[in-house]
Amino acid sequence: MISPWDRWYTTSCCLCCHVRTGTIILGIWYMLINAVVLLILLTALNDPVQYHYHLTSSELGTDLDVMDDANMCIAAAISLLMILICGMATYGAYKQHAAWIIPFFCYQIFDFALNTLVAISVVVYPNTIQDYLQQLPGTFPYKEDLMSTNNMCLVLAVLLFVGCILAFKAYLIACVWNCYRYVSGRSTTEVLVYVTTNDTTSLTTHMYEELHLMHPELRM
Repeated sequence: MISPWDRWYTTSCCLCCHVRTGTIILGIWYMLINAVVLLILLTALNDPVQYHYHLTSSELGTDLDVMDDANMCIAAAISLLMILICGMATYGAYKQHAAWIIPFFCYQIFDFALNTLVAISVVVYPNTIQDYLQQLPGTFPYKEDLMSTNNMCLVLAVLLFVGCILAFKAYLIACVWNCYRYVSGRSTTEVLVYVTTNDTTSLTTHMYEELHLMHPELRM
């Protein structure tokens, strides 16, 4: 009987590329995003006056003004950690080291769980969408149109959006998991081939020595 894990196992992903290639591309993409975020945070820490001016003059409101130096340092540390984790996954997929892919896979599971909690909170507390819209600044585009929309329509729209994100994230999780299985399977196969080859060589050498002990005349 085929297990569910083996039934969904495949070595190809989107655009018909290999799961190793997909994991490498995904790791590099995440590294680039976190590198940009880290660069912005470091620039803000280096010039806080200009950073505060840009935030207060933007159309996003004053919610970002509460980010002091401590919060930005924490965000920079998280971005640096993410760059390290994504780099490990990229290196592990390229060099076929399965253990290096595990941290990135765990991050994907954690991120998927957080987005699932967001979807559950929208279903359990649908009025939170209206509360969030009321907290948006008056200059936010289409704020009045969104607030005048029926609450049930807003809930369905948010659930559809979050559902698409969850489906896409689940596909990426499956891609990384299949890459881990492929790399770990190749490593196991290489070990078995190495052990079998050594055992065969040792057995052949032992039989050759026994043959010469039984028939000394065969020695040259």
